[in-house]
Amino acid sequence: MRPEPEQHRAYRTWADAAAAALQRWYRPRTGLWKTTGWWNCANALTTVIQHSQRTSEPRYTYVIETTFRAAQRVNPGFSNQYYDDDGWWALAWIAAFDLTGEAKYLNAARALFAGMAAGWDDVCGGGLWWTRRRTYKNAIPNELFLLLAGRLHQRTADDGTGYLDWALREWHWFRASGLIGPAGLVNDGLTTDCANNGRTAWTYNQGVLIGGLAVLAEITGDGDLVAQAEAIAAAALRGLTVPPGILAEPEERRAIGRRDDMAQFKGIFVRNLYELYLRSPRAEYRDFILGNATSLWHHSRNRRDQVGLAWTGPFDRADAARQGSALDALNAAVGVTGAGPTSRQCRTGE
Repeated sequence: MRPEPEQHRAYRTWADAAAAALQRWYRPRTGLWKTTGWWNCANALTTVIQHSQRTSEPRYTYVIETTFRAAQRVNPGFSNQYYDDDGWWALAWIAAFDLTGEAKYLNAARALFAGMAAGWDDVCGGGLWWTRRRTYKNAIPNELFLLLAGRLHQRTADDGTGYLDWALREWHWFRASGLIGPAGLVNDGLTTDCANNGRTAWTYNQGVLIGGLAVLAEITGDGDLVAQAEAIAAAALRGLTVPPGILAEPEERRAIGRRDDMAQFKGIFVRNLYELYLRSPRAEYRDFILGNATSLWHHSRNRRDQVGLAWTGPFDRADAARQGSALDALNAAVGVTGAGPTSRQCRTGE
């Protein structure tokens, strides 16, 4: 990947401004971001850490330890009744470990993974439930489990914990579950009869699976996993965009002007598409990332550098979910125009 200094400087400037705007909602007393929810705050932490990694900007690194200490007063161990929420926080702490090398963050991620693994059973042939109440098997906790298992294996490969076995087991189940629909997109979940329920194919469900497959491909060297990730990416770029190739949720219009979890989703997709780009550097992925980052900045931003829901514009309202999602896209743009990621992948004992 050849560095592109002028483009890189522009996206870096925009990412810096977006990060500063996001941090106006951060409250050190709670370790969380106002205007959004618990799992969204895990994603805010992840994107702030990745901004620091891509830009070598230390200004916001204090957030890592502050959140680690303060947010546990809300949910000890960063765990609640939702397995997917636990997965988001585990990924955030892996990102914190990569940046700092401090083992306590990796240990937090490992503890969260262990709790998630307890949510696996034989209903529908395997897979995790959405919540500890065990009423719905859906895509997102299983995708996060795959991605998390792969990333933990990369950082603890020699300690016999079986993370790679879990990642392979999860993908084998997911592929056979029917969650990937006929259009090549991941639907929301399964019926009580263990069939694809045909519910909304959210952008983040495509993105997290793309990221998980990219990591698993890196570990195993299996080109078929890259091909599967590329197929899902192609389906998303074809079916979840509006002209001129800008990412949009299938039900985005209903959330315009409102607080809604879907405001977080698109950034998660772009974050993970960037991970695929690192392993499959297709021009179409680069162009898509840059096109979306440019569109949201020029068409969906207010005078305070806050970004709205629709990346085609116009700006509708500001909150930390919208802003964190935008920063994910801008971080990816910084990455594809730079020399590559600056993050560390530490192993225990380093």
